[in-house]
Amino acid sequence: MSNIKDKVVVITGASSGIGESTARLLAQQGAKVVLGARRSSRIDAVIQEISAAGGKAIGCATDVTKRAEVEALIKRAVDGFGRVDVLLNNAGIMPIAPIEALRVEEWDRQIDVNIKGLLYGVAAALPHMQKQKSGHIINITSVFGIKMFAPGGTVYCATKAAGRALTEGLRMELHSQNIRCTMISPGAVATELAESSTDEATRKNLREFMKMAISPNSIARAIAYAIEQPTDVEIDEIVVRPTTQDF
Repeated sequence: MSNIKDKVVVITGASSGIGESTARLLAQQGAKVVLGARRSSRIDAVIQEISAAGGKAIGCATDVTKRAEVEALIKRAVDGFGRVDVLLNNAGIMPIAPIEALRVEEWDRQIDVNIKGLLYGVAAALPHMQKQKSGHIINITSVFGIKMFAPGGTVYCATKAAGRALTEGLRMELHSQNIRCTMISPGAVATELAESSTDEATRKNLREFMKMAISPNSIARAIAYAIEQPTDVEIDEIVVRPTTQDF
């Protein structure tokens, strides 16, 4: 993984799950990781653990729904390590509920985190990548951006389908500037995502569904694979499911 060593990788949603696992793996491979998430105490703990193991990590509290905080995270990377080679837009929420429950506030939150948060990351990082004439934008989408599930997943699936469209559009617009774009579409992964619904019946069903879930490390390895490719190779999409998952 020599193409990972010394790359500056900014990760949102880095306090747990896929983001944390990816930060640890990339740091082990010599990347300089910059971590953002809302839970500052957890971010600090992960940074300390990576640093104690000989890795290079910095970060700051970041709510991706607030553009200024995303810009501050990218500034932290540039000030601390001089550049931004990879942006991993990982932050996401999945408050599943039937549409007739009219959880409008949850719809708004999903749009703010899963779509606008991704775009805020792009807006903050892209000028630096253009100046460098290189970069890599990686967006965590979902198998539920490929296949709809309802009742319950209508809004979540819509936000993840939007993430797919945004990633492909970015690829088309930016490939001539030596900026790669990748979407990672996980299936069931053992993260906190299943607990983000306020609907108790939904949480119960999700807990049952998640019994098949694979480790976040499986997704981290897929992300590392996309990053480590030679600069003339772009991995456009990786779908990673549990072997037993049927959709």
